Amino acid sequence: YCMHSTRERENEEITLMNDLYKLLEDVKDRETFLVFVKALVSDRETAVEKEMKNPSSPYGPDAEGWENESIEDYLESAVAWTEAWLGQEQELPEEPSWKSFSRFLYAGKYYE
Repeated sequence: YCMHSTRERENEEITLMNDLYKLLEDVKDRETFLVFVKALVSDRETAVEKEMKNPSSPYGPDAEGWENESIEDYLESAVAWTEAWLGQEQELPEEPSWKSFSRFLYAGKYYE
């Protein structure tokens, strides 16, 4: 059993967050969309496990950067992000794509 330093844990969390973002950026079709969604689910499960062991402050994101813990808050934030980005073609094109669906789901994680 090896104890990780706080710095090592922070570096691991940054790596995982970067991996999730890379998967988001790599979405181009149904298969890569599903890979991203599975990774997003795993990210949330990891956050829930960490929060059970060591709860974060209620005034900020949880251990994995999730701002929204309930499905209602998550979807509300994804919709708020979408409405804030309306007209920004690079973020939310008129014709939906697998990547735009991925961005919508990812926004639910962090957008307040």
